[in-house]
Amino acid sequence: MWFSRKTLNELFRLALPMVVSQGALALMFFADRFFLSRISPVHVAAALGGGVSFWVCLCFFNGIAAYGNALVAQYFGRRELHKCPRVVSQGVILAIVAQPVLVLLAWLLKDAFVWMGHAPEQVALEQPYFLMLVAGGLFFLIKTVLASYFSGISRTRVVMIADVIGVLLNVPLSYALIFGRFGLPEMGIVGAALGTVIAGVLTIGIYLLFYFNPIHAARFRVRESFRYAPGIMRRYIRLGLPSGLEVFIGMGTFNVFLLLFQSYGVTEGAAMAIVFNWDMLSFVPIMGLNIAIMGMIGRTVGAGDMSRTNEVIAAGFLIGGLYAGTMGTLFVLFREPLLMIFATPGQDFAPIVAIGAPMMVGMATYVVADAFILVCSGVLRGAGDTQWLMVTSVVIHVLMLVIQILVISVWKLGPLVSWWVFVVTLITNALIYLWRTFGSRWRSDERLARVMIE
Repeated sequence: MWFSRKTLNELFRLALPMVVSQGALALMFFADRFFLSRISPVHVAAALGGGVSFWVCLCFFNGIAAYGNALVAQYFGRRELHKCPRVVSQGVILAIVAQPVLVLLAWLLKDAFVWMGHAPEQVALEQPYFLMLVAGGLFFLIKTVLASYFSGISRTRVVMIADVIGVLLNVPLSYALIFGRFGLPEMGIVGAALGTVIAGVLTIGIYLLFYFNPIHAARFRVRESFRYAPGIMRRYIRLGLPSGLEVFIGMGTFNVFLLLFQSYGVTEGAAMAIVFNWDMLSFVPIMGLNIAIMGMIGRTVGAGDMSRTNEVIAAGFLIGGLYAGTMGTLFVLFREPLLMIFATPGQDFAPIVAIGAPMMVGMATYVVADAFILVCSGVLRGAGDTQWLMVTSVVIHVLMLVIQILVISVWKLGPLVSWWVFVVTLITNALIYLWRTFGSRWRSDERLARVMIE
């Protein structure tokens, strides 16, 4: 648990742009839900249900695409620069193949909101929001591939620039499309989804400006990369597939839990949506630290030099723990004012505050656990330990879902009981990940050598 100032500075330098980038994305979703709260609490609950359902459909492919960060970092650490953009080409191929599957999934799952017992007025909003996001799924995947590439070659500022500009477009565009301002049609919740898709397309354009920059293109031989590379594709799928399955099962079970929780009623669903909106402002920026750690560990694996691994881990815990601890404290101290920000004018918000305030305390309890989970998973993914992560995550999340079904549907216990079961699950997850990270199996020379085989 010792680290040098050099390692801390390097991790901070790489992580800060990613934290800003991920924070900007969190702000984008936060702003959308804030705008929708001006219409009604049902719109806020629908945005959460429809948005999370979209990410469940996308996350399997997005998890594979995001592993491009570790692949690029490993080739970069090995000084095989010409292979870095070939990872991008394989990622784009995977994204194109994924889009028709996404459309099929959306068609099959669009009635899931009805099956979960949501109010008819909420279902009528969830479905079009969900389908609009799925229609732009290809753009989200390509954006992930390009962001992973620049993170892998340590150019995290490019990711920050592209994402911040995208958000600066999205916030006013979504406002205009939701409420019908500046000559645009009033589209309500569908306008929020459309604004997000359009902003994603612009972000891709910004990435491509950096990608095809003549100096960068010559150094990495970008113009020679536009082809199918079987060896790299095999590594992408072999190491990325467990990551995709891990994220898919995790998000899938979480979404079922979320939909089950919303069956308590619109008040409980709106309270959860608001709490998770604040949770996202804490969780999503820490994803930037996760990405930076994954890239740094990937480069040490590619270079065959694991001497700095412990320093990266210790520095990651310091940064993540301080940030999450600060956010958790703020969530406890200002829980009611933070909830009241989403109060719909002219409506009684007291029932939502009554259930949301203790949920904010629970959320503040698990944000540090979330930080440790992301630090550990960044280390293990960067080292290619994706199969262990997949198996462990699947077991934890499936057990959590089984318990939640018993709590909500069988035993008919209250919403706060369900919420604290969720909190305990995340703390348990963090402890298991810490045990693996401080172990030695993922560090063995033989296992690391297998990671690099094409």
